[in-house]
Amino acid sequence: MRALIAEAEWMPRPNYALTDKEKTYRMALVGSQVWRNPSFEIRNAPTPDIKEDEVLIRVKICGVCGSDTHLYETGKDGYIIFSGLTRLPCILGHEFSGVVGKTGGRVTGLKTGDRVAVESVMWCGTCSSCRSGDPNQCKNVNLLGLSRDGAFAEYVAVNERYCWKINDLMEVYAEDEAFALGALIEPVGCAYNGIFIAGGGFKPGGVVVVYGVGPIGLGAVALAGIAGASRIIAFDVIDERVEIARKMGADYAFNIKKMGTGSGDKVMELTQGEGADILVEAAGAAPQTIPEMEKALSSQGKIIYLGRAATKTSMYLDTLVSGANKIIGARGHSGYGIFPKIIKLIASRKLDLSKMVTLKYPFAKGIEALRKSVDRKDGKILVNLSSG
Repeated sequence: MRALIAEAEWMPRPNYALTDKEKTYRMALVGSQVWRNPSFEIRNAPTPDIKEDEVLIRVKICGVCGSDTHLYETGKDGYIIFSGLTRLPCILGHEFSGVVGKTGGRVTGLKTGDRVAVESVMWCGTCSSCRSGDPNQCKNVNLLGLSRDGAFAEYVAVNERYCWKINDLMEVYAEDEAFALGALIEPVGCAYNGIFIAGGGFKPGGVVVVYGVGPIGLGAVALAGIAGASRIIAFDVIDERVEIARKMGADYAFNIKKMGTGSGDKVMELTQGEGADILVEAAGAAPQTIPEMEKALSSQGKIIYLGRAATKTSMYLDTLVSGANKIIGARGHSGYGIFPKIIKLIASRKLDLSKMVTLKYPFAKGIEALRKSVDRKDGKILVNLSSG
Protein backbone atom coordinates (compact mmCIF):
# COMPACT_ATOMS: atom_id res chain seq x y z
CA MET A 1 0.00 0.00 0.00
CA ARG A 2 1.00 3.66 -0.37
CA ALA A 3 1.72 5.62 2.80
CA LEU A 4 3.08 9.02 3.88
CA ILE A 5 5.97 8.25 6.19
CA ALA A 6 7.90 10.62 8.46
CA GLU A 7 11.45 9.92 9.54
CA ALA A 8 13.95 11.90 11.62
CA GLU A 9 17.29 11.62 13.41
CA TRP A 10 17.26 10.39 17.02
CA MET A 11 19.40 13.13 18.57
CA PRO A 12 18.41 14.01 22.16
CA ARG A 13 19.37 17.53 23.16
CA PRO A 14 22.40 17.60 25.51
CA ASN A 15 20.32 18.94 28.42
CA TYR A 16 17.44 16.47 27.95
CA ALA A 17 17.53 13.46 30.26
CA LEU A 18 16.04 10.42 28.54
CA THR A 19 13.87 8.12 30.63
CA ASP A 20 14.40 4.36 30.63
CA LYS A 21 11.17 3.99 28.64
CA GLU A 22 12.41 6.39 25.99
CA LYS A 23 15.70 4.54 25.69
CA THR A 24 14.04 1.12 25.55
CA TYR A 25 11.37 1.94 22.99
CA ARG A 26 13.18 4.77 21.18
CA MET A 27 10.04 6.82 21.71
CA ALA A 28 10.31 10.45 22.76
CA LEU A 29 7.91 11.69 25.42
CA VAL A 30 8.71 15.25 24.29
CA GLY A 31 9.37 15.03 20.57
CA SER A 32 10.87 18.51 20.25
CA GLN A 33 13.67 17.48 22.61
CA VAL A 34 14.77 14.44 20.63
CA TRP A 35 13.89 14.32 16.91
CA ARG A 36 15.92 16.37 14.43
CA ASN A 37 15.91 16.96 10.67
CA PRO A 38 12.63 15.26 9.73
CA SER A 39 11.96 14.01 6.21
CA PHE A 40 8.74 12.93 4.52
CA GLU A 41 8.00 10.57 1.67
CA ILE A 42 5.01 8.84 0.09
CA ARG A 43 6.15 5.31 -0.64
CA ASN A 44 5.11 1.68 -0.54
CA ALA A 45 4.63 0.07 2.87
CA PRO A 46 3.27 -3.33 3.93
CA THR A 47 -0.49 -3.50 4.37
CA PRO A 48 -0.90 -4.01 8.13
CA ASP A 49 -1.97 -7.35 9.54
CA ILE A 50 -4.78 -7.23 12.09
CA LYS A 51 -5.00 -8.82 15.51
CA GLU A 52 -8.07 -10.70 16.70
CA ASP A 53 -9.58 -7.55 18.28
CA GLU A 54 -8.69 -5.21 15.41
CA VAL A 55 -10.24 -4.08 12.16
CA LEU A 56 -8.56 -3.12 8.91
CA ILE A 57 -9.92 0.19 7.64
CA ARG A 58 -9.74 1.45 4.09
CA VAL A 59 -9.02 5.12 4.72
CA LYS A 60 -11.20 7.60 2.84
CA ILE A 61 -10.37 11.04 4.26
CA CYS A 62 -7.61 12.15 6.62
CA GLY A 63 -7.11 15.66 7.99
CA VAL A 64 -3.85 17.51 8.52
CA CYS A 65 -3.59 18.25 12.25
CA GLY A 66 -1.55 20.96 13.95
CA SER A 67 0.48 18.11 15.44
CA ASP A 68 1.40 17.01 11.91
CA THR A 69 2.37 20.59 11.09
CA HIS A 70 4.53 20.78 14.21
CA LEU A 71 6.27 17.55 13.20
CA TYR A 72 6.85 18.91 9.70
CA GLU A 73 8.16 22.23 11.00
CA THR A 74 11.52 22.62 12.69
CA GLY A 75 13.19 25.26 14.78
CA LYS A 76 16.42 26.98 13.76
CA ASP A 77 18.38 24.05 15.18
CA GLY A 78 16.50 21.50 13.09
CA TYR A 79 14.45 19.93 15.90
CA ILE A 80 10.74 19.29 15.30
CA ILE A 81 8.34 21.65 17.04
CA PHE A 82 5.87 18.97 18.18
CA SER A 83 6.24 18.55 21.94
CA GLY A 84 4.25 15.36 22.43
CA LEU A 85 4.77 11.60 22.29
CA THR A 86 6.62 10.65 19.09
CA ARG A 87 8.23 7.52 17.65
CA LEU A 88 9.73 7.63 14.17
CA PRO A 89 9.67 6.42 11.46
CA CYS A 90 5.90 6.53 11.47
CA ILE A 91 3.02 6.74 9.04
CA LEU A 92 1.40 10.10 9.79
CA GLY A 93 -2.31 10.89 10.08
CA HIS A 94 -4.85 10.56 12.88
CA GLU A 95 -7.97 12.56 11.98
CA PHE A 96 -9.74 10.20 9.64
CA SER A 97 -12.74 8.24 8.49
CA GLY A 98 -13.03 5.15 6.36
CA VAL A 99 -14.66 1.81 5.65
CA VAL A 100 -14.11 -1.43 7.57
CA GLY A 101 -12.55 -3.88 5.12
CA LYS A 102 -11.71 -6.78 7.41
CA THR A 103 -12.43 -7.78 11.00
CA GLY A 104 -10.53 -9.87 13.51
CA GLY A 105 -12.00 -13.04 15.00
CA ARG A 106 -12.95 -11.41 18.32
CA VAL A 107 -14.53 -8.27 16.83
CA THR A 108 -18.24 -8.15 17.69
CA GLY A 109 -19.38 -4.55 17.22
CA LEU A 110 -18.31 -3.92 13.64
CA LYS A 111 -18.70 -5.65 10.32
CA THR A 112 -17.21 -5.33 6.87
CA GLY A 113 -18.64 -2.29 5.11
CA ASP A 114 -19.30 -0.19 8.22
CA ARG A 115 -18.31 3.45 7.88
CA VAL A 116 -16.32 4.63 10.87
CA ALA A 117 -14.52 7.53 12.50
CA VAL A 118 -11.70 6.65 14.86
CA GLU A 119 -10.24 7.96 18.11
CA SER A 120 -6.51 8.67 17.85
CA VAL A 121 -5.73 8.35 21.58
CA MET A 122 -4.83 4.68 21.81
CA TRP A 123 -5.67 4.05 25.48
CA CYS A 124 -4.67 0.73 27.03
CA GLY A 125 -7.78 0.02 29.12
CA THR A 126 -5.85 -1.56 32.00
CA CYS A 127 -3.82 1.20 33.71
CA SER A 128 -5.17 3.06 36.73
CA SER A 129 -6.28 6.07 34.65
CA CYS A 130 -8.17 3.97 32.10
CA ARG A 131 -9.79 1.83 34.79
CA SER A 132 -10.81 5.01 36.65
CA GLY A 133 -12.58 6.33 33.56
CA ASP A 134 -9.89 8.72 32.30
CA PRO A 135 -8.75 7.24 28.97
CA ASN A 136 -7.19 10.50 27.76
CA GLN A 137 -4.75 10.30 30.66
CA CYS A 138 -3.75 6.69 29.92
CA LYS A 139 -0.36 5.82 31.42
CA ASN A 140 0.53 3.59 28.47
CA VAL A 141 -0.95 5.73 25.72
CA ASN A 142 0.03 5.56 22.07
CA LEU A 143 -0.89 8.32 19.64
CA LEU A 144 -2.04 7.19 16.22
CA GLY A 145 0.07 8.75 13.48
CA LEU A 146 2.68 10.00 15.95
CA SER A 147 3.90 7.09 18.04
CA ARG A 148 2.32 4.29 15.98
CA ASP A 149 1.42 4.02 12.30
CA GLY A 150 -1.53 6.17 11.29
CA ALA A 151 -3.97 6.95 8.52
CA PHE A 152 -2.13 8.81 5.77
CA ALA A 153 -2.16 5.43 4.07
CA GLU A 154 -4.50 3.28 2.06
CA TYR A 155 -5.14 1.05 5.09
CA VAL A 156 -4.77 1.28 8.85
CA ALA A 157 -5.30 -1.36 11.56
CA VAL A 158 -6.92 -0.30 14.84
CA ASN A 159 -8.61 -1.94 17.80
CA GLU A 160 -12.39 -1.95 17.38
CA ARG A 161 -12.84 -0.11 20.70
CA TYR A 162 -11.50 3.09 19.13
CA CYS A 163 -14.00 3.01 16.24
CA TRP A 164 -17.40 4.68 16.03
CA LYS A 165 -19.91 4.05 13.28
CA ILE A 166 -20.86 7.01 11.10
CA ASN A 167 -23.32 5.03 8.96
CA ASP A 168 -26.05 7.49 10.06
CA LEU A 169 -24.21 10.36 8.39
CA MET A 170 -24.58 8.57 5.05
CA GLU A 171 -28.35 8.92 5.36
CA VAL A 172 -28.12 12.71 5.72
CA TYR A 173 -25.12 13.75 3.62
CA ALA A 174 -23.61 12.75 0.30
CA GLU A 175 -20.97 10.07 0.82
CA ASP A 176 -17.92 12.31 0.19
CA GLU A 177 -19.25 14.97 2.57
CA ALA A 178 -20.09 12.39 5.21
CA PHE A 179 -16.53 11.03 5.17
CA ALA A 180 -15.15 14.59 5.32
CA LEU A 181 -17.32 15.40 8.33
CA GLY A 182 -16.29 12.09 9.91
CA ALA A 183 -12.64 13.16 9.75
CA LEU A 184 -13.50 16.33 11.70
CA ILE A 185 -14.91 14.50 14.73
CA GLU A 186 -11.47 13.94 16.26
CA PRO A 187 -10.34 17.62 16.42
CA VAL A 188 -13.81 18.85 17.39
CA GLY A 189 -13.82 16.14 20.05
CA CYS A 190 -10.77 17.79 21.65
CA ALA A 191 -12.74 21.03 22.00
CA TYR A 192 -15.77 19.13 23.34
CA ASN A 193 -13.62 17.36 25.93
CA GLY A 194 -12.02 20.63 27.02
CA ILE A 195 -15.18 22.69 27.35
CA PHE A 196 -17.77 20.18 28.54
CA ILE A 197 -15.88 17.29 30.17
CA ALA A 198 -12.67 18.63 31.71
CA GLY A 199 -14.07 22.15 31.98
CA GLY A 200 -17.55 21.27 33.17
CA GLY A 201 -19.31 23.42 30.55
CA PHE A 202 -21.13 26.69 31.02
CA LYS A 203 -24.68 27.82 31.61
CA PRO A 204 -26.69 28.83 28.53
CA GLY A 205 -26.25 32.56 28.10
CA GLY A 206 -22.59 32.45 29.12
CA VAL A 207 -19.83 34.27 27.25
CA VAL A 208 -17.17 32.17 25.51
CA VAL A 209 -13.84 33.46 24.22
CA VAL A 210 -11.56 31.43 21.96
CA TYR A 211 -7.88 32.21 21.42
CA GLY A 212 -6.53 30.53 18.31
CA VAL A 213 -9.06 29.52 15.68
CA GLY A 214 -7.38 26.65 13.98
CA PRO A 215 -9.54 23.52 13.69
CA ILE A 216 -9.80 22.87 17.45
CA GLY A 217 -10.55 26.52 18.15
CA LEU A 218 -13.12 26.58 15.34
CA GLY A 219 -14.69 23.48 16.85
CA ALA A 220 -14.92 25.35 20.15
CA VAL A 221 -16.67 28.25 18.40
CA ALA A 222 -19.22 25.94 16.77
CA LEU A 223 -19.88 23.96 19.96
CA ALA A 224 -20.26 27.12 22.05
CA GLY A 225 -22.89 28.35 19.63
CA ILE A 226 -25.11 25.28 19.80
CA ALA A 227 -24.61 25.04 23.59
CA GLY A 228 -26.25 28.42 24.09
CA ALA A 229 -23.44 30.96 24.43
CA SER A 230 -24.88 34.47 24.33
CA ARG A 231 -21.67 35.88 22.91
CA ILE A 232 -18.70 34.22 21.23
CA ILE A 233 -15.49 36.19 20.84
CA ALA A 234 -12.55 34.86 18.82
CA PHE A 235 -8.94 36.00 18.51
CA ASP A 236 -6.17 34.95 16.14
CA VAL A 237 -3.19 36.52 14.37
CA ILE A 238 -4.18 35.51 10.81
CA ASP A 239 -6.90 37.35 8.89
CA GLU A 240 -8.08 34.27 7.01
CA ARG A 241 -8.76 32.35 10.19
CA VAL A 242 -10.48 35.33 11.78
CA GLU A 243 -12.88 35.34 8.83
CA ILE A 244 -13.51 31.58 9.11
CA ALA A 245 -14.32 32.06 12.81
CA ARG A 246 -17.01 34.58 11.84
CA LYS A 247 -18.48 32.11 9.37
CA MET A 248 -18.46 29.40 12.05
CA GLY A 249 -20.51 31.51 14.44
CA ALA A 250 -18.23 33.95 16.28
CA ASP A 251 -20.15 37.15 17.09
CA TYR A 252 -16.87 39.06 17.24
CA ALA A 253 -13.55 38.02 15.72
CA PHE A 254 -10.31 40.00 15.79
CA ASN A 255 -6.76 39.84 14.53
CA ILE A 256 -4.82 40.60 17.70
CA LYS A 257 -1.97 42.14 15.71
CA LYS A 258 -4.32 44.77 14.30
CA MET A 259 -6.06 45.75 17.50
CA GLY A 260 -5.52 49.07 19.19
CA THR A 261 -6.08 47.53 22.60
CA GLY A 262 -5.26 44.32 24.43
CA SER A 263 -7.52 41.33 23.84
CA GLY A 264 -8.36 41.10 27.54
CA ASP A 265 -9.46 44.74 27.54
CA LYS A 266 -11.54 44.08 24.43
CA VAL A 267 -13.36 41.20 26.15
CA MET A 268 -14.12 43.41 29.14
CA GLU A 269 -15.41 46.14 26.81
CA LEU A 270 -17.70 43.74 24.94
CA THR A 271 -19.06 42.25 28.17
CA GLN A 272 -19.61 45.59 29.91
CA GLY A 273 -16.95 44.73 32.45
CA GLU A 274 -18.34 41.32 33.45
CA GLY A 275 -15.76 39.17 31.68
CA ALA A 276 -16.10 35.72 30.10
CA ASP A 277 -17.36 32.47 31.61
CA ILE A 278 -15.12 30.28 29.45
CA LEU A 279 -11.84 31.24 27.77
CA VAL A 280 -10.40 28.56 25.50
CA GLU A 281 -6.66 28.59 24.77
CA ALA A 282 -6.29 26.73 21.46
CA ALA A 283 -3.35 28.74 20.18
CA GLY A 284 -0.50 27.05 22.05
CA ALA A 285 0.87 30.51 22.82
CA ALA A 286 0.48 30.69 26.60
CA PRO A 287 3.08 33.43 27.24
CA GLN A 288 1.05 35.76 25.02
CA THR A 289 -2.49 34.56 25.74
CA ILE A 290 -2.68 33.69 29.44
CA PRO A 291 -1.85 37.22 30.72
CA GLU A 292 -4.68 38.60 28.58
CA MET A 293 -7.11 35.82 29.46
CA GLU A 294 -6.71 36.30 33.20
CA LYS A 295 -7.74 39.94 32.76
CA ALA A 296 -11.03 38.87 31.23
CA LEU A 297 -12.32 36.19 33.62
CA SER A 298 -15.80 36.57 35.02
CA SER A 299 -16.56 35.55 38.56
CA GLN A 300 -16.05 31.76 38.61
CA GLY A 301 -14.79 31.95 35.03
CA LYS A 302 -12.57 29.21 33.61
CA ILE A 303 -9.55 29.10 31.32
CA ILE A 304 -9.49 25.88 29.29
CA TYR A 305 -5.94 25.17 28.13
CA LEU A 306 -5.94 23.04 24.97
CA GLY A 307 -2.93 24.45 23.10
CA ARG A 308 0.07 22.14 23.18
CA ALA A 309 3.47 23.80 23.62
CA ALA A 310 6.47 23.01 25.81
CA THR A 311 6.50 26.43 27.43
CA LYS A 312 5.99 28.27 30.69
CA THR A 313 4.25 31.51 31.56
CA SER A 314 3.62 33.54 34.68
CA MET A 315 0.15 34.16 36.08
CA TYR A 316 -1.11 36.47 38.81
CA LEU A 317 -2.60 33.78 41.03
CA ASP A 318 -4.58 36.18 43.21
CA THR A 319 -6.94 36.45 40.22
CA LEU A 320 -7.93 32.83 40.79
CA VAL A 321 -8.50 33.42 44.49
CA SER A 322 -10.50 36.63 44.20
CA GLY A 323 -12.72 35.41 41.39
CA ALA A 324 -12.98 31.74 42.38
CA ASN A 325 -11.54 31.10 38.93
CA LYS A 326 -9.97 28.00 37.44
CA ILE A 327 -7.40 27.08 34.82
CA ILE A 328 -7.96 23.59 33.43
CA GLY A 329 -5.83 21.51 31.09
CA ALA A 330 -7.39 19.01 28.70
CA ARG A 331 -6.00 16.47 26.27
CA GLY A 332 -7.77 14.20 23.85
CA HIS A 333 -11.27 13.26 22.82
CA SER A 334 -11.75 9.69 24.03
CA GLY A 335 -14.40 8.39 26.40
CA TYR A 336 -17.35 10.19 28.00
CA GLY A 337 -19.56 9.59 24.94
CA ILE A 338 -17.76 12.37 23.05
CA PHE A 339 -17.59 10.72 19.62
CA PRO A 340 -21.17 9.40 19.55
CA LYS A 341 -22.57 12.72 20.77
CA ILE A 342 -20.74 14.66 18.09
CA ILE A 343 -21.89 12.17 15.46
CA LYS A 344 -25.50 12.70 16.59
CA LEU A 345 -25.09 16.48 16.47
CA ILE A 346 -23.68 16.32 12.93
CA ALA A 347 -26.39 13.89 11.78
CA SER A 348 -29.08 16.20 13.16
CA ARG A 349 -27.49 19.11 11.26
CA LYS A 350 -27.34 21.09 14.50
CA LEU A 351 -23.53 21.08 14.38
CA ASP A 352 -22.40 22.52 11.05
CA LEU A 353 -18.69 21.92 10.50
CA SER A 354 -18.67 22.26 6.72
CA LYS A 355 -17.28 25.81 6.72
CA MET A 356 -14.21 24.59 8.58
CA VAL A 357 -12.90 22.75 5.51
CA THR A 358 -11.01 25.14 3.25
CA LEU A 359 -8.68 22.91 1.21
CA LYS A 360 -8.71 19.36 -0.13
CA TYR A 361 -5.78 17.48 -1.68
CA PRO A 362 -5.45 14.12 -3.43
CA PHE A 363 -3.20 11.65 -1.66
CA ALA A 364 -0.42 12.12 -4.20
CA LYS A 365 -0.09 15.69 -2.93
CA GLY A 366 -0.11 14.78 0.75
CA ILE A 367 3.30 16.33 1.40
CA GLU A 368 2.14 19.50 -0.31
CA ALA A 369 -0.81 19.53 2.10
CA LEU A 370 1.63 19.37 5.02
CA ARG A 371 3.67 22.18 3.54
CA LYS A 372 0.57 24.32 3.01
CA SER A 373 -0.52 23.80 6.62
CA VAL A 374 2.53 25.75 7.80
CA ASP A 375 0.90 28.95 6.46
CA ARG A 376 -1.87 28.54 9.07
CA LYS A 377 -4.30 30.42 6.86
CA ASP A 378 -6.73 27.54 6.46
CA GLY A 379 -9.37 26.02 8.66
CA LYS A 380 -9.04 22.29 8.03
CA ILE A 381 -7.00 20.78 5.22
CA LEU A 382 -8.21 17.33 4.16
CA VAL A 383 -6.47 14.67 2.11
CA ASN A 384 -8.56 12.29 0.00
CA LEU A 385 -6.99 8.85 0.19
CA SER A 386 -9.33 7.59 -2.52
CA SER A 387 -7.86 9.92 -5.14
CA GLY A 388 -4.39 10.53 -6.44
